[in-house]
Amino acid sequence: QVQLVESGGGLVQPGGSLRLSCAASGVSGFTFSYYTMSWYRQSPGKERELVARITSAGGSTNYADSVKGRFTISRDNAKKLVYLQMNSLKPEDTAVYYCKASLVPLNYWGQGTQVTVSA
Repeated sequence: QVQLVESGGGLVQPGGSLRLSCAASGVSGFTFSYYTMSWYRQSPGKERELVARITSAGGSTNYADSVKGRFTISRDNAKKLVYLQMNSLKPEDTAVYYCKASLVPLNYWGQGTQVTVSA
């Protein structure tokens, strides 16, 4: 079993920045570095969508087209943390942001953190 706890959400003005963090923990034998980590988001009335993904060793990342050039995903395997740096935020980035840990065939989700971009 893996537990994921997101933090760092909040209210920010358009053009502002936020950094989300996701802390992972698990039972004995849990090896964070084995997991692909992702950030998803979901707005009211919309399906949950992939925002960014980073592979287990951190060597490969991919992003939704809507956030390319503005968001950066990174990880610290020693601290069992994954980050999402969000710059140049827009109102359409408003959503609940979720952290996901994947190691086929397993998937674990956090509870989410609210990000609201509004003047």
